[in-house]
Amino acid sequence: MPELPEVETTMRGISPYLMDKKILAINVRQASLRWRVPTTINDAVDHKVTSLTRRGKYIVASTDQGSIILHLGMSGSLRIVDQPFELRKHDHVIFDLCGSKSMIYHDPRRFGCILWTDRAAHTHPLLASLGPEPLGNEFSGSYLFQRSRGKKVAVKNFIMNSGIVVGVGNIYASEALFSAGIRPGKAAGRISAAAFDTLALEIRSVLTAAIKSGGTTLRDFVNSDGEPGYFQQTLNVYGREGEPCRRCSTIIKQRVLGQRSTFYCSQCQN
Repeated sequence: MPELPEVETTMRGISPYLMDKKILAINVRQASLRWRVPTTINDAVDHKVTSLTRRGKYIVASTDQGSIILHLGMSGSLRIVDQPFELRKHDHVIFDLCGSKSMIYHDPRRFGCILWTDRAAHTHPLLASLGPEPLGNEFSGSYLFQRSRGKKVAVKNFIMNSGIVVGVGNIYASEALFSAGIRPGKAAGRISAAAFDTLALEIRSVLTAAIKSGGTTLRDFVNSDGEPGYFQQTLNVYGREGEPCRRCSTIIKQRVLGQRSTFYCSQCQN
C-alpha cells in the first residue's frame, strides 16, 4: 500500500498541473471503487483548484465549490499524461486539465476512493477523526507519551493507529522503531517519555528521508511520472528477515503484529 511518503511524493508531482488550474472534464469509467464515485464530483468541472494538500494518506484538491478527496488504496496511482493518450486496463477516472494534459487514476484492486464534499474538507468523516500529522507541530514525543498511558497495545500498532498519528504505515513504523531502538511488540504504556521523544524524532526523520527519496519501491506504487520511488534500498529491517542487521550483524527477525508483518533486530531493539 502506498504510504505517507508515496502520497506526499504523488501530491507534489501532480501539483504543477492542478494548482490554480481548471478541471475541464471528469470521465468516470469505473465508479465502483471502495466507495462509489459520486456524480456530484462533476461540480468541480470548470472550477480552479485553489488548494492541494495531503491529510494522512488522503489527497485533497479543493475548489470554490467543494473538495475532491482521493485515496490511493492498496494499489492506486496517479499519472499525468499528454492528450491524446492510450488508456490502460484499470484506468478508472480521467481528469482533463489545462494545457492538453490529463490526470489518470489507475487502481487494479479498486480499494482506493475518489469522493466529493461541498463542505470544509477537514469535517468529512474520513478526515475529522484523524490524529496529528507526524511532520506537523502538534506531533511530539510528549504527545505520544501522554496518549500511550495505560495502553497495553504493542507500540508498533499504537503509532500505526491513524487516530493517534496519521500516515505512519507498516514499513516506516518498522524502520522508525529500529532507529529508536524500541522492540515493536513492547506495550505502548511501558515506553518511557525519553524513548518516545526519540521515537517521534525518528518517525519524522524516516518519513522526511523517504519523501526526499521519492517513496518506497513497492510493486504496485508508481509516482506521478509513472516511475517507482527509491527509498527501499535504504531500509534497515523491513523485508529483511534472515539477513544480518546493518548495525550489529544479528539476524533480522519477523513476527506478525496486528495482522501485519513486523521486522526487527533483537539485539538493537529492546
